Amino acid sequence: MSSTITKLNAPLTQAFDFQPSSEIQLTPTPTLNSLSQRLAGFDTLTSALEYAANGTTGYNFYDAKGNLRSVLPYSRLRANARALAQNLAGFELSRGSRVAIIADTSPEFIELFFACRYAGLVPFAMPIPVNLGSHAIYVQQLRGMLESSQASIALANLDYISFLEEAAAKANHVQWVGTPGKLSEAPSKDFNILPNLPDETAYLQFTSGSTRTPRGVVITERALMSNLQGIVRNGLQIRPTDRSASWLPFYHDMGLVGLVLAPMVTQISVDYLATRDFAIRPLQWLRLISRNRCTVAFSQPFGLKLCTLRVRESDLKELDLNCWRAAGIGAEMIRPDTLRNFAEKFASAGFDKNAFLPCYGLAESTLAVTFSPLGEGCKSIQVDSKTLIDKKMAARLQADGRKQNEFVNCGRPLPGHTVKIVDEEGQQLSEKMVGSVLVQGDSLMTGYYNNPEETNKALKAGNWLDTGDIGFLFEGDLYITGRRTDVIIVNGRNIRAQDIEELAEQQPEVRSREASAFGINDEDGTTTIVLVIECRLTTVTERQSLTTRLQQLVYMAFGVNCVVELVPPHTLPRTSSGKLSRFAARQGYIQRTNVSSQLSFVESGDR
Repeated sequence: MSSTITKLNAPLTQAFDFQPSSEIQLTPTPTLNSLSQRLAGFDTLTSALEYAANGTTGYNFYDAKGNLRSVLPYSRLRANARALAQNLAGFELSRGSRVAIIADTSPEFIELFFACRYAGLVPFAMPIPVNLGSHAIYVQQLRGMLESSQASIALANLDYISFLEEAAAKANHVQWVGTPGKLSEAPSKDFNILPNLPDETAYLQFTSGSTRTPRGVVITERALMSNLQGIVRNGLQIRPTDRSASWLPFYHDMGLVGLVLAPMVTQISVDYLATRDFAIRPLQWLRLISRNRCTVAFSQPFGLKLCTLRVRESDLKELDLNCWRAAGIGAEMIRPDTLRNFAEKFASAGFDKNAFLPCYGLAESTLAVTFSPLGEGCKSIQVDSKTLIDKKMAARLQADGRKQNEFVNCGRPLPGHTVKIVDEEGQQLSEKMVGSVLVQGDSLMTGYYNNPEETNKALKAGNWLDTGDIGFLFEGDLYITGRRTDVIIVNGRNIRAQDIEELAEQQPEVRSREASAFGINDEDGTTTIVLVIECRLTTVTERQSLTTRLQQLVYMAFGVNCVVELVPPHTLPRTSSGKLSRFAARQGYIQRTNVSSQLSFVESGDR
């Protein structure tokens, strides 16, 4: 497995900037890769790795103090992955069998991921716990993924193996559970590693934190390589001198595809800080960018907000961010003020606001759908709020003093992809009309694994993907205005409203279909989850006990705070078919509480 070696692709003048731990010996290496750069011009992931392994670049892993703790060059990744593939072959699984891997920010996860592909198996990343108080719910979440995927093997490092063993105990298809070390000790089988085919499944990407009905997006090698090619050639225009830095979790599509796979298929190096370490001290991520002269780094908006709030003015003097040419922003609603505040805060540290690169994507399209132009920063449009709501039209603000909404330009589709906006009947809408965002292209999933019902909801006639987002097109560019489906995005995490409602309905005081969850967007861009419960309890003590318990359960399950409102029976609005209407429940809550906020436009729908 991984061992200590030189920091990869380190500029000669920066090779010793970090003070490593005593067991790590750093020596200078060339600034540039020794290969002639190929920008994702491969049919499969393993063919890309076979090429990248001939160069001098790879993955660097840093600890919370900014010390280099381990290095995984692409050459060693290839060797270790092929060796582990022999161990996996010893289980004699059929080609295409699923392998679950808890995705900590570590070399071992990447080695296991590629080992699966060399062995003809389908890996998928599972999350690490949100917080220490969520043991039972985390195990339930893992079990749901194991059962939904029908995984044959499940792997985790020592920190999480006990959770995984507990989850797998009641998962019928799981044949073996262990750590990477145990796998390397398992009997191996010599076999000829066969090349993967473009139409084979490359991996599954689970899209929600559901504990009951997790959905595994099926991504083929063809879809993956198409998306990667669009990202690195068109979206980022990767150069041989580029270098990435990331704190994004490996189980997130932007973290996995954008910051693990994209660097490899372009043979550039990437520096990692674990997500939990970033959350504690975001300055370390900026230090990595500054000291290693990283040029490409992505974040969810809340990550930039965290940097703006946590980094002290005195820290700015040690940062030099003028190397950062592509500051990608995505994964959740982009608020212009978040970007303006970050740019203002870090201007003295050399950050160029024109480096902002807003983009739009989702796991069902592998990752990216649209990119704004490089070097032009964040462009936005201000529209009249009343016209937006009354006519579902994005009309430019004509008079001062009228309430307005500002939406970020997310750019144009990648080559081979098309975006259209449709109304409730599926009819295509003209420019500036607001409706459902549909995507068509080479990067789309083939469906949700073993879930035809959800697949049929998402994939429409003509192989159009219903993204569940609401937006409009203006002069060929895409603007996202909100969500239509039941997903609430908090700090870059997708949380299904249904999951919160089901958690509430497990309480004896809450009846089925008497809970409604939704998100409220505040003026500062913060999303608050609201849970409205029809309640028959009469005493103050009982009502307070239920409210407190629900808030604790939501926090333990999803790591977010929640506002709980108890209302009389028959208060929650329903559609003509008898379903709860989250849109109407949200509007009712706003009216009852007089919430003063710039609410993103959300279309009413019977979802």
